Amino acid sequence: MSSNASQHGDVLPGENATQRAAAAALDGRQTGLKRFLPFLGPAFIAAVAYIDPGNFATNIQAGSTYGYTLLWVVLVSNIMAVLIQSMSAKLGIATGKNLPEVSRERFSRPVTIGLWLQAEFIAIATDLAEFIGGALGLYLLFGIPLFPAAVITGVASFVLLELQRRGFRWLEAGIGTLVGVVVVSFAYEVFIAQPDGSAVLHGLFVPTLDGADSLLLAAGILGATVMPHVIYLHSALMQRRVVGRNEAERAKIFKFEMADILIAMGIAGLINGAMLVMAAGLFYGSTEVVSTLEGAFAHLDTEAGSLAAILFGVGLLASGFSSSSVGTMSGQIIMSGYINRRIPLLLRRLITMAPALAVLAMGVDPTTALVMSQVVLSFGIPFALIPLLIFCSNRQIMGNLVNRRSTTMVAWCVAALIIALNIFLLARTLFG
Repeated sequence: MSSNASQHGDVLPGENATQRAAAAALDGRQTGLKRFLPFLGPAFIAAVAYIDPGNFATNIQAGSTYGYTLLWVVLVSNIMAVLIQSMSAKLGIATGKNLPEVSRERFSRPVTIGLWLQAEFIAIATDLAEFIGGALGLYLLFGIPLFPAAVITGVASFVLLELQRRGFRWLEAGIGTLVGVVVVSFAYEVFIAQPDGSAVLHGLFVPTLDGADSLLLAAGILGATVMPHVIYLHSALMQRRVVGRNEAERAKIFKFEMADILIAMGIAGLINGAMLVMAAGLFYGSTEVVSTLEGAFAHLDTEAGSLAAILFGVGLLASGFSSSSVGTMSGQIIMSGYINRRIPLLLRRLITMAPALAVLAMGVDPTTALVMSQVVLSFGIPFALIPLLIFCSNRQIMGNLVNRRSTTMVAWCVAALIIALNIFLLARTLFG
């Protein structure tokens, strides 16, 4: 059940129906594709973080600057996302606790405080991307100045979170609808772009870089795709949603959730690829490199028509609204999990909104701020990923859901790659 309902000892009607359907699937009374339905949803909430406004910025910059060259980075990042989110979900299913809670139990107090502080910093960087994206969507579509548009985005995130009071199915439906808006938007953009099929396949399956700047952008794509805050979130979404009574049931729940993850992350990967393909097809090779979201909107209007530009703005707006609400959920989990403290949702939202509003008030270029926020996020990935790996490899914690040796080896290679990229970025930032 949802954490909200479980804390109050009751289950909302929609949740009760989901619980009954899940029990029927676990007992073998429901067969066929219908048995998967009660388990679909959590990964779609997590997937919102993989198509947030930061992805718009990095993917469009990559496509307009390097064509289809970095498309393989999107594919690799998405494969990493499936691996990481599956481990996060598995931790919640196996333990009934989320990643910050298990960290608090297993690590010393100083380590836990350090993990909490960096996670809060990452939450601020996340909010920066989400608020700027939502504000840009409002600005492009309606001409609302960025500062008040960011405030409207904050209000919209609260409206979306209110769906959670009706049960997790309402929230999942709301988030899923907004994801659908983004899908429709970029399906049309790709149709208009008429990409070169052979170039797309080459960019997708032949890893290539074009200098140090392309590596910096590749790291930004990774930071925008594999999001630290959603590693914490997915474990929390699964910890009480459907509770297995024994190890056999927990293994079945994880099998069903893997279908949820593959579908949701597959959709997110297609959207990210579509963003880059659209930018490569329409902007690459032109006399002017399109490096901002405002520029993308203007060029779409000129080269593909007003409908393409409007759909781009609508997709950006849907992304900003949905991802900002997911960011708020993650922030609450981070604080309550690591230090067992909660603050009112409104106060937390105001605190995390402040840096984004300050950036907009200072007139910082929003797209530059978006891309840099994704680079910052890539630094936070190891602090979520390494504890997750440690816990998922511990049979005492995970039981029969413990990672296979091959899974652990691949996951450590992913963590090593991310850390190596971070070292490169730090050296490039400090020494040029």
